[in-house]
Amino acid sequence: MNKTKKSVILLVIAFILIFAGSLSANRFNTSGGSVDVERIYFETPRGVLSGLLYKPEGADEEPRPTIVATHGYLNSGEMQDAQAIEMSKRGYVVLALDQYDHGHSVGTMEKESSPFMYFWPHAIYDAVQYMYEQDYVLKDEHGNGMIAVSGHSMGGFSSTHAVMLDEKDYQETEIRKIHASLTFGSDYWWLKVLGYTPEDINASYGPRFAGMIAGQYDEFFFDEEAEISGEVVVKKDYVNTEEGQGFLGNPENPEPGVVYEVDGGKRVIYQPNEIHPWNHFSKTSTGYAIDFYDMAFADFDHLVTIGHDGQTWFAKEYSSFVALIGFFILFVPVILLISKLPFLKHIFTETPVPLPAPKTNGGKLASYIMKIFGGLFPALFFTALYSGDVTGARLLRQVSIVIIVTSAIFLITAQVKKLENNIQSASIIMLILGVVQYIYLRNQEFFLSVNKYFNAPTTNPISYWAVNVAIVMLMMMVTSHYVSKKEEGATIANYGVKTGAVTIAASFVTAVLAVVIGYAILYLVDAIFKTDFRLWVFAVKTFEIRHIIALLKYAPLFFIFYFISGISVNMNTSGEKYEGFKGYIAAILHYTGGLILYLTYHYGLLFITGTAGYPRESLSSIIVIGLVPVLTVAAIFNRYFYRKTGNVYTGAFLNTVLMTMITVANTALYTF
Repeated sequence: MNKTKKSVILLVIAFILIFAGSLSANRFNTSGGSVDVERIYFETPRGVLSGLLYKPEGADEEPRPTIVATHGYLNSGEMQDAQAIEMSKRGYVVLALDQYDHGHSVGTMEKESSPFMYFWPHAIYDAVQYMYEQDYVLKDEHGNGMIAVSGHSMGGFSSTHAVMLDEKDYQETEIRKIHASLTFGSDYWWLKVLGYTPEDINASYGPRFAGMIAGQYDEFFFDEEAEISGEVVVKKDYVNTEEGQGFLGNPENPEPGVVYEVDGGKRVIYQPNEIHPWNHFSKTSTGYAIDFYDMAFADFDHLVTIGHDGQTWFAKEYSSFVALIGFFILFVPVILLISKLPFLKHIFTETPVPLPAPKTNGGKLASYIMKIFGGLFPALFFTALYSGDVTGARLLRQVSIVIIVTSAIFLITAQVKKLENNIQSASIIMLILGVVQYIYLRNQEFFLSVNKYFNAPTTNPISYWAVNVAIVMLMMMVTSHYVSKKEEGATIANYGVKTGAVTIAASFVTAVLAVVIGYAILYLVDAIFKTDFRLWVFAVKTFEIRHIIALLKYAPLFFIFYFISGISVNMNTSGEKYEGFKGYIAAILHYTGGLILYLTYHYGLLFITGTAGYPRESLSSIIVIGLVPVLTVAAIFNRYFYRKTGNVYTGAFLNTVLMTMITVANTALYTF
């Protein structure tokens, strides 16, 4: 079978996985076609909100109880799939909302200080105002809205604040638009930052139904003492805290899962054994949500299904995962096929001769040490580079000073004693890299801060981490090359970087075209099936023009990482020893091995002892969860296209464009 035929067969397999997975996802997302799903946009006083509207059959003729559900910080409305699917199939109208400056929503309000404090306080209530006016949303005989608000994490703050704003409006209009509130993974911490007291918040619930899902291993909330100390990643028991008891009306010996009557309403706290992001992907938490809405809307059993426990949302998630696999497979045949075009065929170069293996025991030991350190460094110093951990950041700066001084001494000595050029060249390169790293480390606060140019709050620290990791990898490769590899006959050609400008240009154009084709198929899937490609926190989703602008800004930084790390992986997985499947496993571990150990240590201790390995690292550890699949795919692409093309450029450009777009489209993107 010739290579073209193999590529066509693989392309067909990718299409089958994409469209079969998306068709299946659509069937579960729409509950077999009984629920209409569409993306809507609507203007508000603070910008434009967007969301996926789930509308059951008959809702236009007979209004239904409605749920406005939203996501946490850095996510988008699709993270509410479980609630949206389960409740819409039971007859509820559901709006899975993108909050301001997330997903497809844009906040145009002036942001005088931290944008974080601007886009969530009014997002849910602005959506409630819109939904209340729709004919398919149920109101009672007094005009009160039969609307529930729900949100995860930051979405929980927004939901609780919406209740407070609604109660304030009730004092003037005598109409409550919000009937119930259910939050996931949020307490009163950020509402207190707005100036409210727990008493203010609890009084605002009034006669409404109110529930809270408080995971016992939540990385952020439900333990005020832990929040004040900063060591928040510990086991929690919210129902027995002062705040939790106040929410329940201060009963004696409160218990999770027990419903308490307070101020004419009903309140309950559920406490699953879950971490913060687990709430999104949990049959347990989704079951609690179903039970809560059954209770809150029990009087409307003629409109919605009450008491049905079966869950099908996870089938949609697994179907989307099948499509996600097909999406990534797609890039292999697409690139191999379009590279047959006249200009793009120049991506292929002569395959480099593998680097010589170390021959001495000392050389072998040094090689193993460098591989281990190279795999562990990204994880060992993740907290220092992502979160600005003082101790780790200081250590890195001190090491960079040592490298600068040592390199300068070697350089001066080499010139004075007229030593061989290898020592001088290595000293010059290491001196430059040491200075660059030191400057970069000294200006960490600047590089991590959000501004009008670099306006993605999570992408900033990830890119900062990535560039620092690339600098260290380059230092290791330079040291290895001049200390041992060069003497064994290695040249720059052995690393797959020596090629002409035409090859580099062709590789760039090929990667961009492949990503354009991939995302064109995603938009087609979105138009036909109203689904994207995802599993849990890892998603490939549609984007807006502002995300393309962000891609152009961040791509150069991520190219540094994917280019240098790509060379490092290829250097450490070359030769017969790493042929076939073994080589891909080695490449994946080179990218992710340290991060996997980080997560195992961090969460293993949390579940075993009740205190995480890094108790101060809440958001950063969740980010690591998302990085693992991204870097796994990047490792596979890097190795595959290096072996096919003979150089590192196609894989580096593909990883840069694709992974950067995935990153910026799935996080907050502030609009200044």
